[in-house]
Amino acid sequence: MFLVAYFIIGMTVLSVCAISTNGALDAGGAYYMISRALGPEFGGSIGIMFFLANVCGSALYVLGLVEAVVDDFGVLAADGSVGNGVHVLKTGYWYELLYGTVILLLCLLVCLVGAGIYAKATFLIFVIVMGVLGTVCLSFFLVGPRTVLLPGGNATGLINASFTGFRLHTLRSNLAADYTVDYTTGVLMSFSTVFAVMFNGCTGIMAGSNMSGDLKRPSYSIPRGTIIAVIFTYIVYNLLAVLLSCTCDRLLLQRDYGFLKDINIWSPLVTIGIYCSTLSAAMSNLIGASRILYALAKDDLFGKALAPAKKTSCSGNPWVAVVLSWMLVQLVLFSGKLNTIAAIVTIFFLLVYATVDLACLALEWASAPNFRPTFQYFTWHTCMLGIAGCTVMVFLISPIYASASIAFMIVLLLALHYLSPSSSWGYISQALIFHQVRKYLLMLDIRKEHVKFWRPQVLLMVRNPRSSLQLISFINDLKKSGLYVLGHVELDNLDSLPADPLPPQYDSWLQLVDRLNIKAFVNLNLSDSVRHGTQQLLFISGLGGIALTP
Repeated sequence: MFLVAYFIIGMTVLSVCAISTNGALDAGGAYYMISRALGPEFGGSIGIMFFLANVCGSALYVLGLVEAVVDDFGVLAADGSVGNGVHVLKTGYWYELLYGTVILLLCLLVCLVGAGIYAKATFLIFVIVMGVLGTVCLSFFLVGPRTVLLPGGNATGLINASFTGFRLHTLRSNLAADYTVDYTTGVLMSFSTVFAVMFNGCTGIMAGSNMSGDLKRPSYSIPRGTIIAVIFTYIVYNLLAVLLSCTCDRLLLQRDYGFLKDINIWSPLVTIGIYCSTLSAAMSNLIGASRILYALAKDDLFGKALAPAKKTSCSGNPWVAVVLSWMLVQLVLFSGKLNTIAAIVTIFFLLVYATVDLACLALEWASAPNFRPTFQYFTWHTCMLGIAGCTVMVFLISPIYASASIAFMIVLLLALHYLSPSSSWGYISQALIFHQVRKYLLMLDIRKEHVKFWRPQVLLMVRNPRSSLQLISFINDLKKSGLYVLGHVELDNLDSLPADPLPPQYDSWLQLVDRLNIKAFVNLNLSDSVRHGTQQLLFISGLGGIALTP
């Protein structure tokens, strides 16, 4: 499972590093990368998906923190299902919603102050979590075998499980897959459901990208920070997995998700680590969502709907975007279903990762001259593998959620295509079309022409388009999939003019072609006579092996 998750993440990280080292990177992280590479339609639709992923992710971690708090300090239920700690907090849907709201308000206050205090808070949390992680690893060697009381017992009546210490028998018993019913939800686990929950612990690779607008040198910091984070977390996760498999029997792993507190040198340390890491993840997703919302508002893809999110404080913090993101997270908290949100968050993140790989793949295939990343450890093969891995896992987790998410993204894409204003970012589709057309035009060989496959090639000289509309449409009907060029000669001498008068006229001619719905190219010429201009157009009209024959 770790291999699958980190394979997908590794392929995506290569694409993120390539795009982030290609040039300037503004606020919005992955949204900025995708929109500037694939155009406003893809960028806007994936931006919304990524925004929702961060919103749901923040709610997910808040609910996870509430669950941990209630497990430690909640009221002991009649069936003994809560745990064995100090019980001072009441439980229930509305109480847990209240606790989540308080935690979310704390995250909001940190994010409202700005990126500076957020960075300091996350660094402090990092130091605390590393200290806790060190004690956890030491506990496997220092704590002797013991019996652990399971929360609430189980269906077989067993209430105890064992921490055996390092035993070969324990490792062998934990090697095979044996999915059972989750004791907290009563749902049978599977590879896809466990992957959906586990993968959320790996989505922090985009935290640096989300803060791209607040970094001094994003093209330097993002690749190095992301790669180091991925390698570090991969080592830590696998180290813990090996240590757990060698020391804890299967029943303990299946029936007690908080067993590390029972085998730690000092159990409150694990509680502190859980609280800090979950709070950090909630803040990271909240501030990431606000930065994406701010970037979407700045690009005016959704018109006045997101206009308020453009407002910033004196220090440049988009406080309105932070508040709007907080409000949406608060709405998600009303669901109260941790595992359901986890599956949705994972699907959203996988779709975003697939699109990041797609953006890098499109830039690579288009051979765009402005795509010259300093990070060279990627190829189109890694992009394809990342896209394939994300696509497969999305449908394995939940075909219904995956189909609904993709359908939602397509609706957004179509809405942006027809409703959003044109952008100056460029369209990768045009670069890909040019790349393919040039390749196939070079394959045309005039020596292999044959009368059986002849097509008409027409150059229609037009002086006044308004008086020639019927003629233009008539020739369009005659061309029969051949080459059709509309030509026009402007009588003047370039030496006596301050600038070339033809470029401004091209837009009018192209609009005429679009309105008449004809399949023709436009070619304009500046000459001292119509005869000379027509001769020049006759010689230069054509595309590769498709050339006009005098």
